[in-house]
Parts: sequence; C-alpha cells; structure tokens
Amino acid sequence: MGVVTDIRHRRTGGRLETARSGATAVPDGDGTGRGGSGTLSLFWRIFSLNATGLVVATALLLGPVTVSTPVLPGEALVVLAGLAVLLTGNAVVLRVGLAPLKRLGRAMATADLLRPGAPAVAAGPAETAELITTYNTMLDRLRSERAAGAARALHAQERERHRVARELHDEVGQTLTAVLLQLKRVADLVPGELREEVGQAQEATRAGLDEVRRIARRLRPGVLEELGLVSALRSLATEFTGPGLTVRHEVTAGLPPLTAEAELVVYRVAQEALTNTARHAAAGHAEVRLRPVPGGVELLVRDDGSGLGAAPEGAGIRGMRERALLTGATLTLQPAPERGTDVRLRVPAPSGGPR
Repeated sequence: MGVVTDIRHRRTGGRLETARSGATAVPDGDGTGRGGSGTLSLFWRIFSLNATGLVVATALLLGPVTVSTPVLPGEALVVLAGLAVLLTGNAVVLRVGLAPLKRLGRAMATADLLRPGAPAVAAGPAETAELITTYNTMLDRLRSERAAGAARALHAQERERHRVARELHDEVGQTLTAVLLQLKRVADLVPGELREEVGQAQEATRAGLDEVRRIARRLRPGVLEELGLVSALRSLATEFTGPGLTVRHEVTAGLPPLTAEAELVVYRVAQEALTNTARHAAAGHAEVRLRPVPGGVELLVRDDGSGLGAAPEGAGIRGMRERALLTGATLTLQPAPERGTDVRLRVPAPSGGPR
C-alpha cells in the first residue's frame, strides 16, 4: 500500500518551502543534503551511519550469520558487538556535529556589545556553519546599531554639557561676581565688628565662584578646543593634582593626527579615569601617558591605588566603553604591574604624518 504524499510549494521570505504529509525526513537546501559550504549536513551524517549499520546487519543475517532459537552465545556476541559499534558511531557523529554548537553557546553567553572580540568560527555541518554565520552577522549588525546609538547619545550629551557650562559661566558666574562686588561695598560701610563676618561671606562666595568655573571647565573643555589635546591633558593633570594625589603627565613626540571626535574621546576617558582615581582608588600618585602606536595612539592612565577589586563596573566605566566604541577604539582595564589600575585606550588614527 503506497504512502500518499502531498507536496505543496510556497514562497515565504524569498525561500522555497516543501511540506510533505506522511514523510519522516526532508533533505535540506536543494535536496542534496549539502549546504552552501559543501559540508554534509548533520541529518545525512546520522542517516548514512544508521543506514550503513542496518544494511550491514541485514546482509549478515541473510548471509553467513543466522540467529537460532534459543540464541547461541556466539550469535548473541555478534549482535551485541554490532549494536555497540552502531551506538559508538552515533555517539561520535553527534559529538563531532554538536561541538560547534557548544562553542557557539559559549560565545553567545560571553558576548558583550561594548567589548568586541573575535567572531565565532563557522565550522561543522552545513546547518551549524550557517547558524554560526548568521549569529556573527547579527552580532555585527547589533554592534553597528549600538555604535550609531551611542554616537547620537554622546553627541547630545556633549551639546547639553556645552549648554550647561555656558549657563554656569554666563549666568551663575556673573551673578556670583556681582555678589562679590556688593559684599566688597558692604564691607567698606559696615562697622568693624561685622567686617570679619562680611569677609567670610566674601571668601565663601569667591570659593563658590571658583567651583562654578571649575565645573564649567570640566563640562566644556575649552582648552581642548583652543590649544589641542596635549595642552588639555597637561591641564587635566594639573587640575587633579592636589593634597594627597600627584598626577604626572607624559606625551611622546610624533603623535599622528586625530579627528576632533577622537581627541574628545581621549580627553573624556582620561578625565573619567582620573575622577575614579581621585574618588575611589585612594591613590597617592597617578600618571597620564599618550604615545604613538602602530596605527594610532595609546592613552595610559595608571595609579597606585587599591585596584579594581571585585566590584562590578559602574556607569563611569560603561561610559568610557561607549565612547571607545564610538571611534572604533579599544579600552582595557587591568591591574598595574605593581599595584593599582591601568586604563588603556587605543585609538585608530587616520593616515597622515606626525604632528
């Protein structure tokens, strides 16, 4: 009695699908069991092994090997040996065929859009290699979309920083300057016993004005726009040098030219790294180095503080990684050779001579 087969063809998403009712297996792709890479699929590997084992067993049973009733010890040994060979072959095929999927699972579990790494190796049976290739393509697309989104967010953030810095300088700064002038006029008119209190108010107002100006400089690094990256890093090191922390800077000659966007990324990463050092590292010394490397420049911010520890990465480090992703740079955080933390940023540079 024949098996009635209903074959229906339909196109879905540019792909031809074949549905069979009453069939147990359908060859993939073009019906040859091979993918685009020419590798035998996992289905056909297992099917071929099982078919070979069954054909050999049938030939032996129809030929020299027979099974008696009751089963003789020699016959039972032959049957068990054939079963063991068949099971071993299936186990080997499955182990080899599924190994790329295990590697893909590990790659998916450790994937991080902020830490680009080597793509998963597209190997194994045809369907497995196709799956790994699709995953790599999807990961590249997600990283590109993440980079584009980070670029828009960081550009908006910089515009907002400039706006706030301008308002602090123009509005709050001028208001505090006017207050200082009024306090000076009051100090000349009040009786002697009140001048000390007015003087304290002047000092507090002057300190507030200096703090506002310092915050405005951090929000909008005018020295970077006016004097360049080298002067901006020198100014940054001087700004963070204070009681309990000494920051040394070193810039190697022959730096390749960087885009304005890349210079801003280098400056912001150095600023965030020094901020973390001053707030959390309990360090006594820090250094900022900028040197040329093959294909770009490398920024190193090193301190002798308490190190990274087991604490999870905070918003500051994630922000540095997003900025690095924006320019195609590589950011690594690792323990310093002796103690403390090394923050390294490698930024690719466009072709051009040294400046």
